[in-house]
Amino acid sequence: MGEFDLIRRFFTRPTPRAVLGVGDDCALLQSAPGMQMAISTDMLVAGRHFFADTDPQHLGHKCLAVNLSDLAACGARPLAFTLALALPQADEAWLAPFAKGLLQLADAHGCELIGGDTTRGPLNICITVFGEVPAVGAAPLLPTSALLRSGAQAGDDIYVSGTLGDAALALRALQGAFTLPANLMGAARNRLEQPTPRVALGQALRGVATACADVSDGLLGDLGHILERSGLGAQIDIERTLPLLAARTNFAGGTAQFDAQFGHDTALQCVLAGGDDYELVFCAPPTQRDAVAQAALQSATPVTRIGTMRAEQTLQLLDGQGRAISPASLQLASFDHFAAAGSP
Repeated sequence: MGEFDLIRRFFTRPTPRAVLGVGDDCALLQSAPGMQMAISTDMLVAGRHFFADTDPQHLGHKCLAVNLSDLAACGARPLAFTLALALPQADEAWLAPFAKGLLQLADAHGCELIGGDTTRGPLNICITVFGEVPAVGAAPLLPTSALLRSGAQAGDDIYVSGTLGDAALALRALQGAFTLPANLMGAARNRLEQPTPRVALGQALRGVATACADVSDGLLGDLGHILERSGLGAQIDIERTLPLLAARTNFAGGTAQFDAQFGHDTALQCVLAGGDDYELVFCAPPTQRDAVAQAALQSATPVTRIGTMRAEQTLQLLDGQGRAISPASLQLASFDHFAAAGSP
């Protein structure tokens, strides 16, 4: 099977939103009047972002999900994407489920595949996604309605969507650190390999949230981007974050037994510094709590308030007794591609 046959069989389909899609040197994408284009690129590399034996259908899902999560963090509506794919060989048995997982998620979000590239090489998947947001925002000097990392204010509540830490827990189990019960391992591995991009929540938070980021490299690290861009600090109640680890909450022996078997610090490390969650961390004034609740209801996405933004530019973690805990003492370092060693 040649390159162009591969593209035609697995990745060519109608693109009603695009003026011109797959088949020419360039795609043509028309954004609606009064809208701005939101664009993001992510790369997934075998041995770095996923295991070699990952189900190709799950991988197809994830490689688009991580890009849609970036659009969600900006409050953007997905439009289209391009796919650059390096393959060791044109293996039909791998390509068919990969394309199925990729295009099922694309269809679920109305996001059209409009072009890309294929080549022979080590397995590498690079997607560029295009979305749109209304051009005019509320602030005179901010001509966009997009959610940014830079708009938080001291006193804002800090929220996260969904659950946190199960993907990191699954990764540790797959690396042999411990063995999870089969039901919890299945659910945690699903969170690692098939994350849910919070696209509907991101759009519902436009005009409500003051700042937003997606949690890809760990909660504290990605919240740190908001702190840096907004020039603020934060106070996090870790007792509010621990219930977000679904495997711990659902453990048959209870949370105390989970902590005894796998370690309380393990739970904290997964929730606060584990990556691959692709949830949203966002800020909103206390006056907007009803609006946040409505956005959560409208998007069918649970959200949890975990802390407060502070004028003092430090990150403070508090335990259940209100005592400060050092992130360094818990080894809470979020993922960094060039600081980290080894494979996923």
